[in-house]
Amino acid sequence: MSAAEAGAPTQLLIVDDDVELCTMLAEYLEPEGFAVDTAGNAPRALERLGRGGLDLVVLDVMLPRLSGFEVLRRIRAVSRVPVLMLTARGEEVDRVVGLEMGADDYLAKPFSPRELVARIRAILRRMAENPGPACSASGR
Repeated sequence: MSAAEAGAPTQLLIVDDDVELCTMLAEYLEPEGFAVDTAGNAPRALERLGRGGLDLVVLDVMLPRLSGFEVLRRIRAVSRVPVLMLTARGEEVDRVVGLEMGADDYLAKPFSPRELVARIRAILRRMAENPGPACSASGR
């Protein structure tokens, strides 16, 4: 059961090494009814994902150590949690690779926070219409 189904705020994980962007997104998303965790690198993101309880991940491609594409590959190996790629790499090839690897949506920077919220809500609506375990405590 997701946090939203249990009546709790929808739990998001923002994975981006830009601390200012993470702060800005949290400040924008929390009043919209989302609970926001952040991770500044791939190992922290994967550790947080392993604890489960996430409703959606917002993932940057250009991360230190491991790319967002590699993080996405590891997420998809164990979880159906929705992933929205949010990245400066907005070329068609990057968008196609992200979507083919299993991202649910792809939004290039710079972006409108209102559009980001709309896309998050659209993904969550689709997930609610097609229920299934997104991410358990084991990450599966």
